[in-house]
Amino acid sequence: MPRSFLIALVALALSPLGWSTRVAAQTQVTAPAAAGLAKATFAGGCFWCMEPPFDKLDGVVSTISGYIGGAKPNPTYQEVSAGGTGHTEGIEIVYDPKKVTYTKLLEVFWQNIDPTDKGGQFCDRGSQYRPELFVHDDEQRKAAEASKAALVAGKKVRGDIVVNITRASAFYAAEDYHQDYYKKNPIRYSYYRHSCGRDARLEELWGKPKEGS
Repeated sequence: MPRSFLIALVALALSPLGWSTRVAAQTQVTAPAAAGLAKATFAGGCFWCMEPPFDKLDGVVSTISGYIGGAKPNPTYQEVSAGGTGHTEGIEIVYDPKKVTYTKLLEVFWQNIDPTDKGGQFCDRGSQYRPELFVHDDEQRKAAEASKAALVAGKKVRGDIVVNITRASAFYAAEDYHQDYYKKNPIRYSYYRHSCGRDARLEELWGKPKEGS
């Protein structure tokens, strides 16, 4: 979620329960994936915006917005958005490898970020919005490194590919009001996404999205 909209837009996005009540909610480490399922963890700026492209994929069981990459246990949104925790906004994907491959998830990840910007993403600035690939095992690391190398070799994107590949640490699910935000608040979500320049920059990098994507 963007810091630039905290005072105006995001305040409106909260329910009548109020901001002070909601930020007190504690985040928790997510549970392991069930038998036969796997996890993928990506950071690409505002976690609201990273859920939709993965939710569309057949084989994705769930997407969870949260915080990863820092040392502070059970961080709140307020702490992460202020910077200094080391965490970045990310999403944890639970998927069925028999229906969708990790390679496909990587493809969707790249197409939904600006891999040349490590200082944040789009209008959201700071390390708490940095793009990063968090891998859960050696197989994922190998696939992630191969996909990054292919992106560099293909020279489709102008500029250096600056996304780090990091071993996944504890992932803390964000507060409930962040989960599926684009479904709960479609108008406010669309307004934020457009105002942040996300789609305009993605089109500049990758071209117009294919119909249905």
